[in-house]
Amino acid sequence: MSPGSSSPKLSRGVALGWLAAVGAALALAPFASFLVRHLPPCPLRAAVGIPCPACGSGRALAALTALDPLAALAWNPLAALGALGFATLGVAAAAGELVSRPLVEPRALGGRARAAIILALAANWLYLAWSGR
Repeated sequence: MSPGSSSPKLSRGVALGWLAAVGAALALAPFASFLVRHLPPCPLRAAVGIPCPACGSGRALAALTALDPLAALAWNPLAALGALGFATLGVAAAAGELVSRPLVEPRALGGRARAAIILALAANWLYLAWSGR
């Protein structure tokens, strides 16, 4: 952390790694529908008949690569929003490096943020169980 700054900046390596992950995802996008067809069924759903919290994530990501965000949200809303957020922040981190204004490194989450994450996970899982996907 530099003197006078209140928050550490994201390192160049982290920003470039983030961008590389986004680039790899984009490079694999043409193969997404093929890969999804060969995914095994959800073991939890197969065993007890209820979806796991990640059910539909692969199909949601494949729908995003096909530029169908509504289908992605239908398959797994939290996975779709998380993937979009990851890609957006990856591009923002790389852009910040290019203009010498790196993103601020995230700090520890407070109690409200943790509660919001738990509620989002629970709501997503209830949606998956209710929708029958």
